[in-house]
Amino acid sequence: MALQSMTGFARVEGRADGPAGPVRWTWELRSVNAKGLDIRLRLPPGFEPVEIDCRRVIAARLARGNIQASLRWEPEGVAEIPVVNRDVLDAVLGAVEELRRRLGSPPPAAEAILSIRGVMDVASPTEDEEAVARRNRAVLTGLERAVGELIAVRAGEGGQIVAVLKGHVEEIARLTAAVEADPSRSADALRARLAAQVALLAGSLDEERLYQEAAMLAARADLREELDRLNAHVHAAVALLDGDGPAGRKLDFLAQEFNRESNTICSKSNAAAVTRLGLEMKVVVDQFREQVQNLE
Repeated sequence: MALQSMTGFARVEGRADGPAGPVRWTWELRSVNAKGLDIRLRLPPGFEPVEIDCRRVIAARLARGNIQASLRWEPEGVAEIPVVNRDVLDAVLGAVEELRRRLGSPPPAAEAILSIRGVMDVASPTEDEEAVARRNRAVLTGLERAVGELIAVRAGEGGQIVAVLKGHVEEIARLTAAVEADPSRSADALRARLAAQVALLAGSLDEERLYQEAAMLAARADLREELDRLNAHVHAAVALLDGDGPAGRKLDFLAQEFNRESNTICSKSNAAAVTRLGLEMKVVVDQFREQVQNLE
């Protein structure tokens, strides 16, 4: 499976047979960046038993992202019959009567009482087990379609991000090669610079300490280890970008390693040209890391 972005939107709708006639269902899925997989479901009342299966459908095909999935279930051509919730009505009337006696106010109109939330309800048709099972199958089938469409959207955006990331990796490789080929890193240049630094210390240090300082200066001036690691990270990043399956976490780790090596190059550099290349690399690495945050 190609690398996916973590952002996307999908909407799927259809019809199914309900206990009192045909119904229209609509699934809407939204996905944004997240460190892990965070699934947030919004289901109509009565669909609580299918929540676990809905989460399982999503988790089976997505590895990362904040997923918001909402279901609308609308009966077609079924008249909703309002009914009075007697228990709520009695409680409201009792409270109204007590307040009326205390305040000496006239009794409220019936319309005002009926407008209080919970007093009026809607009668729902009775659902047998077979009807509920059909309903649940329709909901889960629709969710699978919606997840498939979301994956297609995320994969399309993921392909664009991968192309951008490959450009960043190519630029890091180019800058690494430029550092390695810089004239300041030639054997003669390194030898001359080291000799000049040692000469500054020669009058104030004994021979043994001078040798130690020369060794330390040579080690600090050597970028071979950093360049080798950068080349290895470049090969690893290319392999991940060309591979299948989620790779966002691994690429994020490589971004940290790229940043570490570019920082070291800047700190160890004894030439303005190498420092400039290191700073350019840091800019590219920051761009690389920002785009990686969008990948699954």
